[in-house]
Amino acid sequence: MNRPALFLDRDGVINVDHGYVHRPEEFEFVEGIFELVATANRAGYLVVVVTNQAGIGRGYYSEAQFLALTDWMKTKFRERGGIIDAVYFCPYHPEHGIGAYRRESEFRKPAPGMLLQAQSELGIDMEQSIFIGDKPSDMAAGRAAGVGTLLHLNADLNAERTSADAIVVTQLSEALPYLRLPTD
Repeated sequence: MNRPALFLDRDGVINVDHGYVHRPEEFEFVEGIFELVATANRAGYLVVVVTNQAGIGRGYYSEAQFLALTDWMKTKFRERGGIIDAVYFCPYHPEHGIGAYRRESEFRKPAPGMLLQAQSELGIDMEQSIFIGDKPSDMAAGRAAGVGTLLHLNADLNAERTSADAIVVTQLSEALPYLRLPTD
């Protein structure tokens, strides 16, 4: 049986986007993210992070540094009552990547590759899933993957700057009502 997922972009949704964040001391959690993830877990959603990480491709930090930060981040969620089920990342950039990292990739948002890989590997019901992102490329990836609910997180975004099928939320607490809680 397929389960719904709460897909989350990382920079700008889980942590404040300070630009190429790759060390715990730079990582500032966005207000409400721990409650959102714990609520999604209780409601039966898989929680899946899908994140472009061009900083790897640009040579700003290594895949090993990214993976170490990811492990640290997942531990912080467990300490606060939430579980991140999977993290998918794309280190490639078609223009600014160095060496093997300089290429087009079906996994780099706005392409849907990371979401489709998660769907295949984790058995996700995309129509019942939610994607929260802070960029138009997140919304485009979610739309292309068939995610049922697209939430565009941005306190300063006005409605005409996002797609018609995305719902603008200004803070993560506004996303909570979209999680369909189980009924007893």
